[in-house]
Amino acid sequence: MKRICPILFVLYFICSVPISAQEWSPLFNGKNLKGWTQRGGKATYKVKDGTIVGYSRMNTDNSFLCTEQDYGDFILEFDFMVDDALNSGVQLRSHSLPTYQNGRVHGYQFEIDPAPRAWTGGIYDEARRGWLYPMIRNSSAQTAFKNKEWNHARVEAVGKSIRTFVNGIPCADLYDTADSTGFIALQVHSIGKDASKEGKTIAWRNIRICTKDVARFCTPADGRTPQVNGMDNTLSPREEADGWRLLWDGKTTEGWRGAKLDHFPNNGWNIKNGVLTVQKAGGGESTNGGDIVTTRKYKNFMLSVDFQITPGANSGIKYFVDPGLNKGEGSAIGCEFQILDDERHPDAKLGVKGNRKLASLYDLIPAPEQKPFHMSVYNNALVIVMGNHVEHWLNGVKILEYSRNDQEWNALVAYSKYRDWPNFGNATEGHILLQDHGDEVHFKNIKIRELPDEMPNRGRFGNRGGQRRRR
Repeated sequence: MKRICPILFVLYFICSVPISAQEWSPLFNGKNLKGWTQRGGKATYKVKDGTIVGYSRMNTDNSFLCTEQDYGDFILEFDFMVDDALNSGVQLRSHSLPTYQNGRVHGYQFEIDPAPRAWTGGIYDEARRGWLYPMIRNSSAQTAFKNKEWNHARVEAVGKSIRTFVNGIPCADLYDTADSTGFIALQVHSIGKDASKEGKTIAWRNIRICTKDVARFCTPADGRTPQVNGMDNTLSPREEADGWRLLWDGKTTEGWRGAKLDHFPNNGWNIKNGVLTVQKAGGGESTNGGDIVTTRKYKNFMLSVDFQITPGANSGIKYFVDPGLNKGEGSAIGCEFQILDDERHPDAKLGVKGNRKLASLYDLIPAPEQKPFHMSVYNNALVIVMGNHVEHWLNGVKILEYSRNDQEWNALVAYSKYRDWPNFGNATEGHILLQDHGDEVHFKNIKIRELPDEMPNRGRFGNRGGQRRRR
């Protein structure tokens, strides 16, 4: 008898062992609420026709039907249907602790939102930090949810990554470390004293979870879903791989100075808890601490800044700044991504056709009236510069784009407040600036990705959105 080659034997053994299939465990048995416990408010949960149905109730807090078991890394799938009068969600890696607000349920939440803003699939931090991934960050996925129909949800939570899907469409991609384990819970949102919403329903079915070989069964990343790094003033592995770096470290003034100083201003700016704040000082332009600029210049780049304005505030993010141009009163000179409370600040009514409103190229090109902005959360400004091509993005949506260093650009400048500044906006490189306009505005997560002189595909910079070209 011939001897079998050991290598062939090993290969035969490997090939003969079946590859393990994904293992799912049901979280709901379709009959009763065994394995679940209610926390928080007094909304009613019932089992009906193989589904869990939550019924809204007046004068009670948010209600949560929670798994009795905690979960760390997992893939969670479920179907849901919600009455269009309600808001709801599914808690992920959540907690109820006596030491935290007397046991209030808190943690990550997969948002279920039938309202016109269409934030289903976003990630909210219940009873803690608020919105981590509002769907304005991925506007192309806001049509994934189907109102008054059963929808299918998928959540992939692996380590620091939480990704969500609605009806097979990638929605949120969050990088965060607040919680690594916790329970899963079905929320019936509080309706306060609104009698018209009494008894409205949210239903879940086919709730199942995978906790083995989770990473192996996760959906391959396509690179198109914008990622939000929930860890302030840090870089995720994906950001580092893409060439991003922090333009502000979240702690010190390193890399920044006053626009008209050789050091950082002694007053007017504050650094606290990872937030850089220009302080309120009567609304004057650069009359308190003054503008601040980067200590070096930039040429081709993607600049990302999270900002939050207070009611009635005015500020701006400038680029191609030459601090030496204006040595007198007022702000340093450069192209400006306008930051403004359009509803309350009088500057919104000045200029031409709204070219001084939020996200506009200040005094030159107006942003559209309808744009994805919310006062209650941090918003993201993105400026992309590739040679003479420039784009403004707000919360993942392209707001406007323009070309400079040409006849049309120079004509546009000639009819603006910048007409007296020689060769305005045509510099090859310049400093980046945060404006002091005498109003309280907060900045964090200031990041930059320097670009090579040639980029083969400008469309991969971000999400497709409503484009607004210079007219």
